[in-house]
Order: sequence, then C-alpha cells, then structure tokens
Amino acid sequence: MNQWAFVVAAYGVTIVATVGLLAWAFLSMRTAEAEADALKRRQ
Repeated sequence: MNQWAFVVAAYGVTIVATVGLLAWAFLSMRTAEAEADALKRRQ
C-alpha cells in the first residue's frame, strides 16, 4: 500500500470532520437564535 491511500484518507477525515463541525455550529446557532427570539416575545 502506498502513501497516497493514507493521504486520501486523511483528507477524507478532515473534510467529514469540518462538515460535521459546521453543521453542529449552525444548529447551535439556530437554537440560540430561537431561544433569544422567544425571550424577546416574552417581554
């Protein structure tokens, strides 16, 4: 097995982790915005 398999696997892991982090941050942001809007409406 040559080194390119490991290079491709490392890029794959990095891309998947980056997309997962972006999705988690986006969902957290949406939740926080919804909670902030709920507080505004309550006042």
